[in-house]
Amino acid sequence: MKKIINTKRLYVALLLSIVFFSASAQLSMKKTGEGILITENNKAVFVYHTQPENLNGEYGRCNYIHPLYSLKGKILTEDSPSDHPHQRGIFWAWHQVWIGDQRIGDPWEIKHFKQSVEEVEFIKQGNGTALLNTEVNWLSDQWKKYGSEVPYLKERTKIIVWPESGLVRRIDFEISLLALEEGLKLGGSEDEKGYGGFSVRMVLPDDVVFTGPEGEVQPQENAVQSPGFINISGSIEAGDKPGGIVIVDHPDNPAYPQLWVLRDKNSMQNAAWPGRGPVALSTSKALVLKYSLLVYSGKLNTRKIEKLMNK
Repeated sequence: MKKIINTKRLYVALLLSIVFFSASAQLSMKKTGEGILITENNKAVFVYHTQPENLNGEYGRCNYIHPLYSLKGKILTEDSPSDHPHQRGIFWAWHQVWIGDQRIGDPWEIKHFKQSVEEVEFIKQGNGTALLNTEVNWLSDQWKKYGSEVPYLKERTKIIVWPESGLVRRIDFEISLLALEEGLKLGGSEDEKGYGGFSVRMVLPDDVVFTGPEGEVQPQENAVQSPGFINISGSIEAGDKPGGIVIVDHPDNPAYPQLWVLRDKNSMQNAAWPGRGPVALSTSKALVLKYSLLVYSGKLNTRKIEKLMNK
């Protein structure tokens, strides 16, 4: 059975599997004024924003996740915080966009940049997960043809939400970027930090700790190494109980293992790719980036992280 909800520029298709899931693993969706709310057994998981929003007429944005909720219902992300009003929940963006030798925008700071969510599809899958497929056009007022803005990049993203299990929820991201114009390039910040790409603006507790497969990681001004993942933990759960978010860099990613730009207050956590040097995108073969989040209550060690990612 398929359910299609039409809006001006968006349809949401709900495909129900013939497999009947147990009451302990019912992932569902609900259309809201902001976009799509994902729930499990009527408990909020996250909101994916499909509708353009702004902050006092600036920083117009969509195509991101906020709030992301903890397993006990606490909001874990921030949207347009006062220190960095362009940062937004879980997002993927870059500082540099070039077509040939013309710079046409800064998606990271949301300057000369906007996105149009053209399509969203929600599918319950036979293994108990839920799949959110999105199709998004990237545009800029600096790139026009015949006097009108035209899309210069087509993004297709798959977000797979796993049911909560053992006080952990896994969320997978597969981001495909296809150039619609020859000579399109993306790059991070042009300083030594080189930040840009998949990012999480989360609420950071005072006792935040960063760990990777080789032990504790200390945030630096510039990018640091933590091959494969970074575990951000502390008193993030409801009632200041322990919990955390693990950001996983997939082995299929370009330049794996990617570097990390980490901050212990007032900023995002970023899998920094490609760095300060722009990379070319193809008009015939999409560039694919893969990341995962493990949202957990309590503690999560390296062995369990690796086991969860080998499902």
